[in-house]
Amino acid sequence: MNTEKYKIPQISVFIENKKGRFYNTTKVLKEASVNIRAMSLADTMDFGILRFVVDKPEKAYESLLENNFIVKMNEVIAIAIKDECGGLSNLLKTISDLDINVEYMYTFVNNLDKKAVMLFKFEDIDLSIKKLLEENSELLDKDYFEKI
Repeated sequence: MNTEKYKIPQISVFIENKKGRFYNTTKVLKEASVNIRAMSLADTMDFGILRFVVDKPEKAYESLLENNFIVKMNEVIAIAIKDECGGLSNLLKTISDLDINVEYMYTFVNNLDKKAVMLFKFEDIDLSIKKLLEENSELLDKDYFEKI
């Protein structure tokens, strides 16, 4: 089973908790004509971790590096669920029943498809993809984020 098409590139940027740093990150992406599709920002006292999925991940990564940001690229899984009460709970029950460890997750809603899209970082991405596909979960591929 080819799991590569379901591995969604995610950009993580470490930014200082200083006025304007978040803006500067988005400004670099704007100037590179990169569109953010989903985003999460977690912070501590001194820095934040900005995670996002974009339409042009390689271009985003290179542009941020060139502008002296601390940036990393890894992979997440995108799972579409019905945008209704209990949709996330049902998915998390499946994930729990499959004994898959969630490192973190974030979401966005695509009103055109009437779906919520959950982005997950799992401990073992390949095994997680295989198990979720066997349960008929609606995994989205890389192309999805270029089209929306």
